[in-house]
Amino acid sequence: MKTLEELNLVDDFLVNSLTSHKVYGEQSARYILECILHRPIGKLTVVPQRFFGGENTEAHGIRLDVYLDEENGEIFDIEPDQNDGKGDLAALPRRARFYHAKIDAGNLPAGEEYGKLRNVIVIFITTYDPFSENRMVYTIKNSCVEVPELEYEDGAKTIFLYTRGKEGNPPEELKQLLHYMEHSSIENASTESLKKLHRMVTAVKRDGEVGLAYMKSFEREARIRREGQTQEIIRLGRKFGKSEEEILALLQEELQISEEWAKELLEKYTL
Repeated sequence: MKTLEELNLVDDFLVNSLTSHKVYGEQSARYILECILHRPIGKLTVVPQRFFGGENTEAHGIRLDVYLDEENGEIFDIEPDQNDGKGDLAALPRRARFYHAKIDAGNLPAGEEYGKLRNVIVIFITTYDPFSENRMVYTIKNSCVEVPELEYEDGAKTIFLYTRGKEGNPPEELKQLLHYMEHSSIENASTESLKKLHRMVTAVKRDGEVGLAYMKSFEREARIRREGQTQEIIRLGRKFGKSEEEILALLQEELQISEEWAKELLEKYTL
């Protein structure tokens, strides 16, 4: 796992910490959005790690990385993404569809007319090419198959930004921003605006509260990983008919833990 200093803005933790920071959050989020959308952005409310739960315990929920609410304007969700596995790539359009659905459902009060549903832009920033066309910008909107020129404005838009894309003549400011987001060092802060953003990034990395939160996230990931390993060792041990003593020995060896701790884990994860 990277140190906090090594993180770039394509890393979930850093972009979330920056855009939700009590001092730098709104101005950094506004700059990023204005670069992407090429328009002035109004007053923003930043909701870090916005969660939309499922309708019940069996239904899927989502946790959005950077949820931004523009006063009297649009709703934005920024999702840095580095998961380029084959299954992740194939599911990306459906993932975007699900995000739109959950955001919409959470922003239309009971009894409100559909015409009041706000515009939503979901923005994925990826270090891989999601559609293999070598484009930096892919803008996705719904349209009529039979009449492509038919105006069909449902207020939903998804933008995929590939940090290394070359085709399509993307604006220079956007190219510089995306390069900086993937490699967030002073050497890549090539404009005054990016130098200002880099100063914010540096200040956030040096913030004691951010450092503590990163340590806790580190510990949480390690705990989740260890719990997953524990359950898998026990499952395989049971599957292959291992005795309790043999499973305890496996837990101690694989997790490098004491016998007492292994016994506690075995008891915890044995139904």
